[in-house]
Amino acid sequence: MTELKTDLLVIGAGSGGLSVAAGASQMGADVVLLEGHKMGGDCLNFGCIPSKALIASGKTAYGQAHSAAFGISDVTPQIDYAAAKDHVHDVIAQIEPMDSQERFEGFGVKVIREYGTFISSNKVQAGAHVITARRIVIATGSSPLVPPIPGLDTVPYYTNETIFELRERPDHLLIIGGGPIGMEMAQAHQRLGSKVTVIEGQKALGKDDPEAASVVLEALRSEGIDIREDAMVAQIRGSEGAVEVVTEIGEIYRGSHLLIAAGRKANIERLNLEEAGIDRTRTGIKTDEALRTTNRQVYAIGDVAGGLQFTHVAGYHAGVIIRSALFGLPSKAKTAHIPWATYTDPELSQVGLTEAQARDQHSDRLEIARFDYHHNDRAISQRKTNGFIKVMVVKGRPVGATIVGHQAGELINLWSLALANNLKMGQIAAMVSPYPTIGELNKRVAGAYFTPRLFENQTVKRVVRFVQRWIP
Repeated sequence: MTELKTDLLVIGAGSGGLSVAAGASQMGADVVLLEGHKMGGDCLNFGCIPSKALIASGKTAYGQAHSAAFGISDVTPQIDYAAAKDHVHDVIAQIEPMDSQERFEGFGVKVIREYGTFISSNKVQAGAHVITARRIVIATGSSPLVPPIPGLDTVPYYTNETIFELRERPDHLLIIGGGPIGMEMAQAHQRLGSKVTVIEGQKALGKDDPEAASVVLEALRSEGIDIREDAMVAQIRGSEGAVEVVTEIGEIYRGSHLLIAAGRKANIERLNLEEAGIDRTRTGIKTDEALRTTNRQVYAIGDVAGGLQFTHVAGYHAGVIIRSALFGLPSKAKTAHIPWATYTDPELSQVGLTEAQARDQHSDRLEIARFDYHHNDRAISQRKTNGFIKVMVVKGRPVGATIVGHQAGELINLWSLALANNLKMGQIAAMVSPYPTIGELNKRVAGAYFTPRLFENQTVKRVVRFVQRWIP
């Protein structure tokens, strides 16, 4: 057994763990990084990157079949599903060097390719190594939640960790789960030639603003995706190539392949948290505002902390704890400015409070500014007029923004900036956007907030008339 001592031990080489390890090492700390699976974690290998690559393949196929409006004849795309998967893996391969063991060893990080298990409050065993650390960061992420549905263990099924290895296009893909992963994979596969049925026990995209979600769901249904809501699954049966999903009310959905996209669960099974005095919650590891666990020497970041499960949250958490763990300075994680996006077509993004949340928290102080895509000249020129942006405003400051439409995931960046820095709507309105751009929507919605104040205000009109009459 090899014994090591270090300033900082990072368990997990996903987005958050890599950010902590690189930053801490380059700032002078002695760092050990553990990873028992793939460097880069879920996002690079099974999540964000492969899904967006497959979405890009689907978008290209869809564009070929829907180009007549631009003066180009529609054609039936010749789709090679296996080649689309080659594209996915090529994208992963291009990004892999940025997350590689060699790169992080170049930063001075000692990388050990083993899973870690606590054997005391400040010691972790990883294979033949026992590491004693002044500070420990748990960044083990999450993995697909496979619900205990009767019969599921008797049929072949896929999750986001295995679907990208599938080389033969599904004839009819059944997807259990209508959240972002399920809807993104549904549209990508529909556009690549599969028939797709989504089975959701509650409401599809149920965590998003209902008005915005309905725009996405209508678009997906118009492409031929069968989305069944309020359909609780009671049983799964069948065999390879012939799967049946049975709901509680006896509906039967038949398909060739099954994808489980029913949520995520924190990766804590191997950690032996009790040995380190670390409490857990229903969704992950219990932390305070500084992301410390009940063991003051240990932090938990990203998905495993049980909050918002997004790659960019893990990266943000890394910055929070570097300030605390390396410099001993107070640092707290906030959530009000954390955006998220679903990369369907149209895209759907959110930051801060939804309209319903804002009405509940701010009631009569709330104002809502709105601007529709069909008034944006760039959107018109690209025939991307389906969507809107609405901003929830309290006392002149945005408290939330909802965007559905073309490039919504890009547009939401500005509103995250606004919430992070407590900006006013006047500061957004003062921005100058190049014309014509989709980004102009952000300025125009700020303008819409001031429109009634300027054009419908009688005092303003009286002042203008006075100036025009009496001031030379």
